[in-house]
Amino acid sequence: MAIKSYQNQAGVLVKNYLLADPFIPYTSIIGGIILCKMVYDLTQLISSFYIKTYAGLTKIQRIEWNSRGISSIHAIFITALSLHFVFWSDLFSDQPHAGLVTFRSSPLSVFGLGVSVGYFCADLGMLLWLYPSLGGMEYVFHHSLSGIAVAYSMFSGEGQLYTYMILISEITTPEINMRWYLDTAGMKRSSAYLINGIVIFLSWLAARILLFGYMFYHVYLHYDQVIQMHTFGYLLVFVVPSVLAMMNLMWFGKIIKGLIKQLAKMQ
Repeated sequence: MAIKSYQNQAGVLVKNYLLADPFIPYTSIIGGIILCKMVYDLTQLISSFYIKTYAGLTKIQRIEWNSRGISSIHAIFITALSLHFVFWSDLFSDQPHAGLVTFRSSPLSVFGLGVSVGYFCADLGMLLWLYPSLGGMEYVFHHSLSGIAVAYSMFSGEGQLYTYMILISEITTPEINMRWYLDTAGMKRSSAYLINGIVIFLSWLAARILLFGYMFYHVYLHYDQVIQMHTFGYLLVFVVPSVLAMMNLMWFGKIIKGLIKQLAKMQ
């Protein structure tokens, strides 16, 4: 009876506080940071037992190896949730009775963005703590800009559709990480490395080039609703995707050069 009473009290605590609408942003951010730590430790544990080259890596390489495990898991989670909201959910569908699409949100959409904010905070913290070992200023700028935009959308409830459209681009992260894993493991000349490069090219083209074009087209079609957002949110809808799109084009050029170089070597 005592155990059951504690279980009921715990259930009430979770339902009325941790998962209550006003607290979801904060609990999801904290949960995202905790999950990052768990994935980091789990990646370290699994790699120590099953990856032979892991033991021979330097301390910084092992830290980056584990941190890339975090970004891969986050990418899978947020990509799946983003695809659900953008293409399959009725939350952001063009239904007139549902209100302005730029102001729609749900507990689940807020929760998903909160987990991403937690991830960006954790990853940015690692970047700054070990700067520049895990990435240069472009990564710090990317994470800072993304974290601010996602956090604003989460707390304000504005522009969550466009935030999830941009977050679909995280689908390229596991492939980028796999490229680093293969390179670090000494498999740069393998067929797996070449296949992964082709997958990076295709996924980057779809998620970071074409999808951004679709997002800007959607903003154009719904500009009468976008203009009703607060000034800061309105600027984020245009500034953040524009900056990220330019960075994506710059990186896409490097991807094409790298792929051509790799194909030439294979021939």
